[in-house]
Amino acid sequence: MIVVDIETSGLDPYKNSILSIGAVDFSNPERQFYQECQMEKDKEYVEEALKVNGFKKEELNDPKKKTLESILNEFLEWMEPIEDKTIGGHNVNFDAGFLNYSFKRYNLNFSFGHRVLDTHSLVYASILSRGLKIPLKNKRTDINSDYVFNYVGLPSESKPHNGLNGAKMEAEAFSRLIFGRKLLNEYNNYNVPEYLKKSNI
Repeated sequence: MIVVDIETSGLDPYKNSILSIGAVDFSNPERQFYQECQMEKDKEYVEEALKVNGFKKEELNDPKKKTLESILNEFLEWMEPIEDKTIGGHNVNFDAGFLNYSFKRYNLNFSFGHRVLDTHSLVYASILSRGLKIPLKNKRTDINSDYVFNYVGLPSESKPHNGLNGAKMEAEAFSRLIFGRKLLNEYNNYNVPEYLKKSNI
């Protein structure tokens, strides 16, 4: 699995652009990827998106930054040794959709396909298995990324959002949800909750 978290200039891959890609090789988590790029010339930004990811308007067209096509090629090269290229993350259909659109736009012969692994689904299943109620908002699941991180014993994500930090925390969450154990040394001080430990599954 490749745990991916991207930052974008908005929610629509047709109107908005990828601004950065963060990723962790789940089977070899010390292998990590992070690159930022210019906003694509024909795309636009949404103020709310910049508030979330912390990018400033003047950074979006910084000529010192690489192009999206360039970092996509670097990302594909980084992924090459990974046997299982299934994409994972939180709300990961968003990331997969942007990336697949961008691969196609630049005629890059790769797609993550439509099968994904999502921390939301694993937490939802874990809550049900413990006989607890799913947190709801407007009669729909309210399990956001910070809820996931807190559920697995991690702190809420620092703001503004950063793609690599998000990918690392999501990879850590996957390890705790699937195996009941820690993954990355930087989260060693955060204990795995008893209800996730393997002996209790």
